[in-house]
Amino acid sequence: MIRFEDLVEKVQAYYPEADAELLRRAYVFSAMEHRGQVRHSGEPYLVHPLEVADILADMRLDTVAITAGLLHDVVEDTLTSIERIEELFGPDVAHVVEGVTKLSAIPFSSSEERQAENFRKMLLAMVDDIRVIMVKLADRLHNMRTLHHMPEEKRMRTAQETLDIYAPIANRLGMGKVKNELEELCFRTLEAKAYDALKARVEDRRKKTQGMVEELKRTITLKLAENQVPLVAIDGRIKRLYSIHMKLKRQKIELEQVYDFVALRIVTPSVKDCYAALGIIHQTWSPVPGRIKDFIAMPRPNGYQSLHTSVVSDRGFPFEVQIRTEDMHRIAEDGIAAHWKYKEGRTAAQTDEQYFRWLRQLLEWQQEIRDPQEFLQNLKVDLYPEEVYTFTPRGEVKSLPRGATAIDFAYAIHTDVGHQCVGARVNGRMVPLRQRLKNGDIVEIVTQAGHKPSRDWLNFVSTSRARNKIKHFLNAEEKTRSVDLGRKLFEREARRFDVNLKDLLEAARLHTVANEQGYPKADDLFAAIGYGKVSARQVLDKLVPQAQLHERPPEGAITSVVRRVLGTTEEKIKVRGADDLLVFRARCCNPIRGEKIVGYITRGKGVSVHSASCPNVLNLLYDPERRIDVEWDKGEEKMAYTVRLSILVHDRKGILADLSSKVAGVNTNIKTLEATTDEQEGRINMTVEINDLKHLEKVIKSLRAVDGVIDVERQATR
Repeated sequence: MIRFEDLVEKVQAYYPEADAELLRRAYVFSAMEHRGQVRHSGEPYLVHPLEVADILADMRLDTVAITAGLLHDVVEDTLTSIERIEELFGPDVAHVVEGVTKLSAIPFSSSEERQAENFRKMLLAMVDDIRVIMVKLADRLHNMRTLHHMPEEKRMRTAQETLDIYAPIANRLGMGKVKNELEELCFRTLEAKAYDALKARVEDRRKKTQGMVEELKRTITLKLAENQVPLVAIDGRIKRLYSIHMKLKRQKIELEQVYDFVALRIVTPSVKDCYAALGIIHQTWSPVPGRIKDFIAMPRPNGYQSLHTSVVSDRGFPFEVQIRTEDMHRIAEDGIAAHWKYKEGRTAAQTDEQYFRWLRQLLEWQQEIRDPQEFLQNLKVDLYPEEVYTFTPRGEVKSLPRGATAIDFAYAIHTDVGHQCVGARVNGRMVPLRQRLKNGDIVEIVTQAGHKPSRDWLNFVSTSRARNKIKHFLNAEEKTRSVDLGRKLFEREARRFDVNLKDLLEAARLHTVANEQGYPKADDLFAAIGYGKVSARQVLDKLVPQAQLHERPPEGAITSVVRRVLGTTEEKIKVRGADDLLVFRARCCNPIRGEKIVGYITRGKGVSVHSASCPNVLNLLYDPERRIDVEWDKGEEKMAYTVRLSILVHDRKGILADLSSKVAGVNTNIKTLEATTDEQEGRINMTVEINDLKHLEKVIKSLRAVDGVIDVERQATR
């Protein structure tokens, strides 16, 4: 077991300016908070945070990370709050401890490959300080080292989670040493028999090859010296058990067929020396075709660089050679941790800039680096900037595009869940459906049977799945309405010509006419009438001979139709020869009682009512078949219409008060008032409540009488 004094000595060896007092206070606080707690091994709990801090010191991290390592379990396992940590140890330490605590609280319950990948991405996407991941990996590494003290079920679960989640994260960050040890420990736990059997076979082969490895090292050292290629280090290693195990399973081969069972690693001062060494190796031994890999020219995604080649010795013994520089070796071993190792006489600044190319999606530079401490404070991680990872209440991870909402989440679960969504709880709290989700959010969708999606949802959903499902539903609904509207329009036209409607609807001829128009069913034909693609008169002409069509006189054939309009009450508009049609006032002209109006059949919505003076009417009425006669119902109670007026004025003091007074003088309510000025002139937008056309004309006349008013125009509603 490491002692605290040993930890401080190790940290100060690579960073003499480390804040030893901060570490000491963290150690004492952790000891006090964990007092009385013991691990499954029977050791005091304090052993664990000390060992985690020691692993972080081996990575040569800063005092903030190591302090967080000493405190990483305090919030989760004791009554201490994160606010207390911040008060005692500062915001940086508190931020890292809080991040580790959050990661520890996330449940992982599936080893299914896709779920595990989403979980890994979500963990990384949640972290905005790379030290959080480093502390979590160190915590997991020590737990795996002491896993044999745990009950079997917990051992198996922890090992599987480590293999699925944490070893790949270490690999993604280029931390070869941590990844390798985690995989070995998982293999030993999850497949103990296979591990022991393979270990015995590998050990037997290692003994047979040990002398040969030493001989190869001497030969390479001599050859490089003869060719004046400088050598920093050379060592030999046996391929790791887990790697051998996976290779045997994947390639279905025997141990003797593993070409890289033995690997020699050559470390040289420069890239030029790496390629020179490769040439000498190939001159000395025969290379195996297809086994040469240049990871210097084309680094792996996690930044790993090296030259790999497999050759066969004079005795027929195959082995692998890896050739790299000192910096490449450091990155291969420690990955991202290598980037802030302290270097004598300089800080991790411009000299290391080349190494950060592979981290351009991982790291966010905020300012020029002056010292390792500052570097770590500004190190941000966003491995998956276009994605957000969220949870269902059962712990399943859902990957969504950045900016996704609860509606997107609902449709990601199931189409019916999306359609029936009426609300959402995020982390236990009700939120608006348009609220953007964040990494790690636990989302619960509230549904209601019979609820239908809203067209407004299309304004804020992010996923194509949600958008397509909503559109499909709305289109189906629109078609249903259009069929109903088309049928009513057809019935109106039939009554207008005094044709027996029942006979028409039951006649086989109706199906034939539908086919002739390119529609498979009569309902599709009615939908086309409702959409305005086909006129009811066209269909009637094809069903009834022209000689039998006699138009009824219009008197007495007017019925009223009620439709919700823009305002606080309902308006009634008469439609000639029809009952219960969908009728609404067009927003482009916002007609008011007293104006001449024109009806026009619009796609899937019903009859839009325009003012006869509306500029759009001229264009709309190019298709006379879609025109329909409408008029105001004179017997109905009057209602208030919202009308927007634009007033151009000379900018003078008191003009707003004068305008307001004039409007009030004609018993008119002002709903909104907006004013802008430009040099000597100003424009005032005023929304008023009007009873009818005469009332509007009276208001406009009174406004024009105000001193300074240049013009008054009526505008379309917004």
